[in-house]
Amino acid sequence: MPSGTTTSDRSISAAPSGRPAVQRSSLREQVAAALRDELMAGRLAAGRHFTVKEVAELYGVSATPVREALVDLAAQGMLVVEPGRGFAVPRFTWDDFVDIVEARSLVIDGIFRRLAGSTGRLAALDAGAVASLRRRADAAVRAARAGRLDVLVGCDRRFWAELGAFAGNRRIGDYLDWLRVQYWIFAASYLRGRDDLASFCWSRHLELVALIEAGDQPGVHAMLLAYNQESLEQMAALCGRPVPEGAASPQVPAQREGASEPTTTQ
Repeated sequence: MPSGTTTSDRSISAAPSGRPAVQRSSLREQVAAALRDELMAGRLAAGRHFTVKEVAELYGVSATPVREALVDLAAQGMLVVEPGRGFAVPRFTWDDFVDIVEARSLVIDGIFRRLAGSTGRLAALDAGAVASLRRRADAAVRAARAGRLDVLVGCDRRFWAELGAFAGNRRIGDYLDWLRVQYWIFAASYLRGRDDLASFCWSRHLELVALIEAGDQPGVHAMLLAYNQESLEQMAALCGRPVPEGAASPQVPAQREGASEPTTTQ
């Protein structure tokens, strides 16, 4: 299970080759973060094999932190260990993707049903937290609408990482982040290189922030589940697969009077 730290917390600069250059502090985590970015953006194709030596040479670091980073990623299900051959990028199937989205929906639904059945509420946000979330949302929306996949995956993950903290349970936030990374590893392989990318990228982050700021808990609940359903439908269209009934849309409790009804259209 990942620590929940996003790549924005890592210090990676661009190398002359265009690849991210790993700095000399926390090399194990730096290498893992750089490779995770490559996987999420679809720059490492499913099934690709590589060795510790190849990665060490790519980033210009010693073999030890590279081996540790690769073992960490394999333990998180983001790489596959192949004895005698090194490591490989996993081949997530459509069923894997459905499981990822369904797991995300069930966790989110459970959080909100618990809150609705008690006096609890989403963790309160101060003005600074709201401003930060809105900046993350704006960056993700711009990247989604511009069809900039490399930018989108980073912006989107940072947005949802901050949003996940509102549940008030760090382990749940870490689990949702882990699911998001695997989501992008699958999705990016279908999205990369498309000139109609914007049609398949959710871009309602700012609307979601507005609902959170307004304290519309049922509205947030409904939009998150609708987002998961839309994600399934979009990827099903790209993969030519049917959308499993009920996989991402548990029944949402009725919204409070006066709340706007969310839609799944962009």
